[in-house]
Parts: sequence; C-alpha cells; structure tokens
Amino acid sequence: MAERNGATLAGIVLGVGLGGFFDGIVFHQLLQWHHMLSTVRTPDTVANLELNTLWDGLFHAFTWVCVAVGLLLLWRAARRGVLSGRELVGALLMGWGGFNLVEGAVNHLILGIHHVNETAPRSQWAFWDWGFMLWGAAMLVAGWALHVSWRRRYAAA
Repeated sequence: MAERNGATLAGIVLGVGLGGFFDGIVFHQLLQWHHMLSTVRTPDTVANLELNTLWDGLFHAFTWVCVAVGLLLLWRAARRGVLSGRELVGALLMGWGGFNLVEGAVNHLILGIHHVNETAPRSQWAFWDWGFMLWGAAMLVAGWALHVSWRRRYAAA
C-alpha cells in the first residue's frame, strides 16, 4: 500500500497548484477582486499596483512549481502502474480544498493581506472569505470520501 501513496501525493500537490492557479487567474486577473497584498498596499497608485502584481507573480510561480512537481509525481506513479481515477480525483479535491482552507485562514483571516471580494462592501468581506473556506472544506471532504472509498475498494481487491 505504501507505493500507492505516490499517486495520492501527486494528486494533492497538483490540487494545490491547480487551486492556486484558479484563485490567481479568476480572482486576481479576470474578476480583479483582489491582489496578493491589496489590503496592505491598495492598488490605487501605479507603484502599489506594481507591488501587488509582483506578489501575484510570485504566487503564480509557487503554483506553477506545485503543478510541475505534481506532474512529475504523477508520471512516476503512472510508470509504476499505481493510478486510479477515483484516487486521483479524490486527491486533487483534497489538495485544492486544502489550499482554499490554508490560504483563506492565513491570508484572509490571520494576516488580512487580502480578501476574496474587495469590490463588495467592506461589511461583506467576511462572508466572501468564509464562503471561500467553506467551498474548500466541501472539496476537502468530498475528496477524502472518494479517497476512502477507493482505499476500501483497493484493500478488498
């Protein structure tokens, strides 16, 4: 069973990277709801926007590394023939959901460096932040359920 953990780890790392890319592409770039440091240095001047864009880029570099490492781990697991679609989808959901929970707790609640939707009235920011984290928790639970069902099926086979 220990060799199977490589595929699970690959899915989790890929999920973190894909979740981060979704966050950065959708919330930072397409919707332009926030940037990495947008409550620390509001992007209302060119200098502040440049700083926020730099930190957005560093965040994307981190997510790119997660995807690259996840693909390497997935490739290694595939070469060993230890892949399962249910296991991979479950692990992806666990990684993405875990990303949302950690990023939401650290960046939104603890550090307060940005919030999900800073275009909403400030009094609503917490609702958006908690919704983001609940979405992450739901993905984490769904991924865990898929993973556990796969483990049971694999152990019975």
